[in-house]
Amino acid sequence: MNPNRRRCLQAGLGSLALYAATGAPALLLLPTPHQTRGPFYPRTVPADHDHDLVRVAGRGDAALGEITHLHGRVSDPSGQPLNGAQVEIWQCDARGYYHHVHDRAGDARDTSFQGYGRTRSDAGGGYHFRTIKPVAYPGRTPHIHLQVSAPGRPQLSTQVYVRGLQSNTRDFLFARLDGGAQARVQADFEPVDAADAMWSARFDVIVPAA
Repeated sequence: MNPNRRRCLQAGLGSLALYAATGAPALLLLPTPHQTRGPFYPRTVPADHDHDLVRVAGRGDAALGEITHLHGRVSDPSGQPLNGAQVEIWQCDARGYYHHVHDRAGDARDTSFQGYGRTRSDAGGGYHFRTIKPVAYPGRTPHIHLQVSAPGRPQLSTQVYVRGLQSNTRDFLFARLDGGAQARVQADFEPVDAADAMWSARFDVIVPAA
């Protein structure tokens, strides 16, 4: 078993044991670690901001990069799904540039990549995006920014990392997290045999209580 997964399982079992021993309410699931949303969150929401970042309205070509299905479930610490939560993601394109006025790209951006998308979780807490596998750029390991806004709960901003990359350990933001938190912000990018994607990654989000 992957050591990071083993630590998460042990943490979860520890919480369940505490609940069983005391009979008192306990957080059965640890909230997803908060991370800064960084300087490249959109200043204005782009006209095309749906869940498919690989296709931009009005353009016939798909984005550069390795197309990926990013999906998961949004829930509270008790495991109850959060219906209707707004889920947003943003990331650099396959050339390493954000679609943001303050990035350094100029005309080098991949204009067929949306750069930002949003969706709402369904009744089971599920969400889904079609995007690209994240790539590195100077100073950062590959990552996808993710933010969840659910009624009556604090807004959660975090970052999704590719599990097991050596470059993660050299990333200054990733390094600020302890081992257990690092495990909870990584996702397994699994190859898929699909016409519309090369990878699939599941990233469940636990939103803390108000």
